[in-house]
Amino acid sequence: MASGTPRLDRDLVFSSVAGYRPLALDLHRPEGPGPFPVVLFVHGGGWMVGSRRTFCFFPASETFGRLVAEGWAVVSVDYRLSGEAVFPAPLDDLRAALRWVIAEASTHDLDSDAIAVWGESAGGQLAALLALDPDTAIRAAVDWYGPSDLADVPPAPTPAGPPSREARLLGVEPLADPDATRAASPLHHVHTGAPPFLLAHGLDDQAIPHRHSERLAAALRDASVDVELQLVPGAGHIWSGLDDSAVVMNPAVAFLHRIFDTLRR
Repeated sequence: MASGTPRLDRDLVFSSVAGYRPLALDLHRPEGPGPFPVVLFVHGGGWMVGSRRTFCFFPASETFGRLVAEGWAVVSVDYRLSGEAVFPAPLDDLRAALRWVIAEASTHDLDSDAIAVWGESAGGQLAALLALDPDTAIRAAVDWYGPSDLADVPPAPTPAGPPSREARLLGVEPLADPDATRAASPLHHVHTGAPPFLLAHGLDDQAIPHRHSERLAAALRDASVDVELQLVPGAGHIWSGLDDSAVVMNPAVAFLHRIFDTLRR
């Protein structure tokens, strides 16, 4: 584990698309010399809300701070929300963030050959898609309770009323445009040679049922991809009902150690 006071650089702009707000990231790094393996973190929020400053409901010391203490840099990114642009805009933004990490690696003591992506909920869907890009530079993916098939998400009210979160992301209701829905569904992008995945899901999740992670895990296994699946009894969406963050943080940290340690041998 790293020691000393973590370094934090906020509001680093990584993408400026004409007509949209500049997109920024926060860079959390250990003290001392690098290069550090990188965790590219993608927040949730139904593609409608959210911020790079949040990591579900756990304290920052148990999330960003925990990862930095393990010796990793965390690049937490914003992306265009559904009120700003429809899919694939948010995925394009993550691709831009990944390019930034690679281009700026030497400047910020980052290891561009050891990059993992970690997302929760809507961020899990985007993280999975980024990891499933052909020829991706992502070496591992942690997907917490992300939807894997947008045609199979239970209807739910949004703070803004109808349409659904998925329709706001796609610009159309999922069942009305199967091609757009498949394009935004990680389940339909699984391929042999994809990086290792850790999928974690609460068994009491009513927003995104745990079958989403189970179906994605089965597809990854069928494609001979290294995949771990953690199903958590008593936990709902965003780990509601879970009192101890270690229940889900420890397996994810162990997974990333396994992957990063292998990459550095």
